[in-house]
Amino acid sequence: MTQDTLRLGAFFYATGHHVAGWRHPSSEADGGLNLERYVGWARRAEEAKFDLVFLEDGTGIRDSNLRSSERTARSAHFEPVTLLSALAAVTSRIGLVATTSTSFNEPYNVARRFASLDHLSGGRAGWNLVTSTTDAEAANFGNDQIARHTDRYERAEEFVDVVLGLWNTWDDGAVIIDRASGQFSKQDGFRPLNHRGKHFEVRGPLNISRTPQGQPVLVQAGSSGPGKDLAARTAEIVFTANQTLAEAVEFYGDLKERMARFGRARDDLKVMPGLFPVVGRTEAEARAKFEALQDLIDPVVGLALLERMVGGFDLSGHDPDGPVPELPEAEGAKSRQQLMFDLARREGLTLRQLYLRIAGARGHSQIVGTPAQIADEMEERFRAKGADGFNIMPATLPGGLDDFIALVLPELRRRGLFRSEYEGRTLRDHLGSRPPARVASAPASPTQA
Repeated sequence: MTQDTLRLGAFFYATGHHVAGWRHPSSEADGGLNLERYVGWARRAEEAKFDLVFLEDGTGIRDSNLRSSERTARSAHFEPVTLLSALAAVTSRIGLVATTSTSFNEPYNVARRFASLDHLSGGRAGWNLVTSTTDAEAANFGNDQIARHTDRYERAEEFVDVVLGLWNTWDDGAVIIDRASGQFSKQDGFRPLNHRGKHFEVRGPLNISRTPQGQPVLVQAGSSGPGKDLAARTAEIVFTANQTLAEAVEFYGDLKERMARFGRARDDLKVMPGLFPVVGRTEAEARAKFEALQDLIDPVVGLALLERMVGGFDLSGHDPDGPVPELPEAEGAKSRQQLMFDLARREGLTLRQLYLRIAGARGHSQIVGTPAQIADEMEERFRAKGADGFNIMPATLPGGLDDFIALVLPELRRRGLFRSEYEGRTLRDHLGSRPPARVASAPASPTQA
């Protein structure tokens, strides 16, 4: 693909992104725990020539209100790298990106896991690096509450350096398997990492050779100041949430400008914000589809979703038809909390109106309309340099995905904005990216001794 065409991800969220999607007849309600459902969705996306499948994850049930978890399909789903390893066997071209947190994992395990996925898939793996943001996750690892935002990102900075270093402890072509000489790998073809830092001591080398892509594609989802710095230094795709065109253009320009401080070219990173489309052949049909989903929202579930989006604060004591209260700055997802506040103030929303507003897109861009209307907004943001592509968030699965493929993709192709065929076999081929130059040890950072 050229720089004048969109990159598209298919973001699979169990039964769909709408919080009530599992209750709708266009969803496969058991999808979160049914491999065959995921196989079908992945094959649909690959046939449509999407760049990648994207899977989110958390290290626990995220809702602070456990009663709401009993009323949502999001409380039970597969671990994503395990799932993508299975999908690697039944797909051949589409990229496979999984979320794994730096907060409650170790760099060696993460490096090995994603290198294995890259080998299993023939060079289609990507790691979406996040920090965990909820106390519910922390409680599964012996902690009462999540670490401070600055501490989480300090750990993440060192974590990613160690992973990158481990991926590069092997040379290209180091495995030679010469039976006659008895040599399995080249002399000095791999080496220790010998990392000693504030958070980690990792000897290395990795016990799996350099991968088909050189290293898996690195994806980052943070939009705070520290998150943008980490992305500008290391990421090759950024997944973000922007409500308006002006916000998208500002975020895009800021992130690309930060890259220069780390000696990187602007095209080394693709910005792919989330997009929640509900499409109909007419605007009235699209609106009717959306309202049918909205009518299925359980108020307990809607409020619990909003509580998570604003940092885990209990909102049950506030009037749902009153204004959004002033809350302290969260230690969790700071950028998402601010996005919620900005949205409520800009549109004058009550608590109830706000949770209804975010029940599908969770703060990402939401478009309800015809194929042309959806393509218009995608093209506008792309042409204005507010995005290099989009992570498509179907309201239901497979219904919402099928609608986007059948109705919106032909319009994007008619405008020359999206491919009709794959040009390569790896995720890097689709993105037009190259792995960073190989290094024999983790790059120096302020967190290293």
